[in-house]
Amino acid sequence: MPESFDGRDDHLSLLTGAEVGDLLDAALEPAGGRLVRWSMRDVDNRPGDRTTASYTATVAWADGEREETFGASVSNTEPTGGLVVTDGDEYVQVWRFPFDPELPTLPAACYPSTAAELLAGLGFDTAGLSLRVVAYRPRKRAVVEVTTVRGRYFLKVLRPRLVADVDRRHRLLTAANVPVPRSLGWSDDGLIVLETLRGTSMRTVLGRDVLPLLRPDDLVELLDRLPAEVRELPHRRPWSDHVAHYAEIVAAAVPDRGGHVRSLASDVESIVRAYPAGDEPTHGDFYDGQLFVADGALTGLLDIDTLGPGRRADDLGCMLAHLSVLTTIEEFSAGARRALEHWRPAFESRVEPRELCARAAGVVMSLATGPYRVQQAGWEAATMERIALVERWLDAAG
Repeated sequence: MPESFDGRDDHLSLLTGAEVGDLLDAALEPAGGRLVRWSMRDVDNRPGDRTTASYTATVAWADGEREETFGASVSNTEPTGGLVVTDGDEYVQVWRFPFDPELPTLPAACYPSTAAELLAGLGFDTAGLSLRVVAYRPRKRAVVEVTTVRGRYFLKVLRPRLVADVDRRHRLLTAANVPVPRSLGWSDDGLIVLETLRGTSMRTVLGRDVLPLLRPDDLVELLDRLPAEVRELPHRRPWSDHVAHYAEIVAAAVPDRGGHVRSLASDVESIVRAYPAGDEPTHGDFYDGQLFVADGALTGLLDIDTLGPGRRADDLGCMLAHLSVLTTIEEFSAGARRALEHWRPAFESRVEPRELCARAAGVVMSLATGPYRVQQAGWEAATMERIALVERWLDAAG
């Protein structure tokens, strides 16, 4: 049985404590399954809103034991779809992957027979089809890799209300010759089909202790290629503008450091509020995991859902923040330090260094929620290591 984290807040305790076994049993009983054991997969805690967790569970079925993934959310408002349990004040929703109530097309995308029907309806040849789930964020999105005799592509499963807009963004950047995956088709129930990018993930290259780019200016020039039409998209507040929100999430996980974490968030806010919102075309979540490279040059850009008007310092600060966090992870530490050394001066020549460092501090605060969210071993020490990085970026901001 996993360690219980009771006492931090009611929603968090309910989804991480001893009651989890009862919740999963309640979801399994109607289907004829019996819970054998479970462990946390990740938890997305949003104090005052809705907390979501996912679990890896071993389930005994009539034909034997299998490993399954489950999701659960708790909120003060009644959700729709799925199994809902309530005491009148809190509503708990439980589901078994892939039957996520907010991703209605996910089940069809995860099984060969139904995925073939979906793809055939969009005009694809499905001969030799095979599937592999490569990402799943409960209630938010999933990515399924598809391989057929004609090639490889990806099914991105989203909340239905978002998919048309995501398709429009891909087509906008493709028309501007920005190297994003082409949209190959979409359906209004939340599915978009994307082509495969050429090259290797920049994060993979960093793990080889190789500098991924010969020219750091390539990163800025890629952002310069974002078309002017991006300014007309809805404005999305950058990560650093949400620093107080993420500080509360960290404080819920490590309450004895809550005062210090909130103070750091206030310091970030006091710097970034001096700058206007900005109307430059921005990616909105610009970091190594979103970029592909080959032979020292950029070949692709992923996840453009966050595209919109903003400040260039937001994108560049996001990149520096992620690199600094990677320096605390042994596998990527050497490559990330090398990239920071080469890229930070190039970025500081393009935007005001004080703003750049403050934006980086705000993004690191958002990343400090990660070790607890994914239930990393030693998550508390890893969280505080990231909080120390927030302090260092604030010191650099002067």
